[in-house]
Amino acid sequence: MLLAALVLAAPAAAATPRASLTDVEDEVMCVQCGTVLNISESAVADRERAFIRRRIAEGMDKTQIKRALAAEYGPAVLAMPDEGGFDLAVYLVPGLLVALGLGGIALAARRWRRTPAAPAAEGPALNPEEARRLDDELAAFDRR
Repeated sequence: MLLAALVLAAPAAAATPRASLTDVEDEVMCVQCGTVLNISESAVADRERAFIRRRIAEGMDKTQIKRALAAEYGPAVLAMPDEGGFDLAVYLVPGLLVALGLGGIALAARRWRRTPAAPAAEGPALNPEEARRLDDELAAFDRR
């Protein structure tokens, strides 16, 4: 009976991964210097790390810790935007503009390549005397 309880409890414990400081540090910012927390060396960053360590000791997962950080320090602490609204637009609009620009360039290149080259403009027809003289001069040029 005890063995069955241990076997069933093991997958449940493995299903909820514990948060670690390095996992959370990669996804939050130092609110003082605006850099990612894992490279920041400010005093505020040290307080944020201590805050994260306390939440890990309380058994919180990464999502709960990030929510607690946002409640404590404001939304600027999160490196990624919320799932909607203006914050998401700030990340998506530049990427969409680049994609539209590249698409426009590709479309213009396709059209440019498809346009046939203009035929060489032919000059006025030569009269027979001029044509004979031109042939004579070209023949003399070839003999040189």
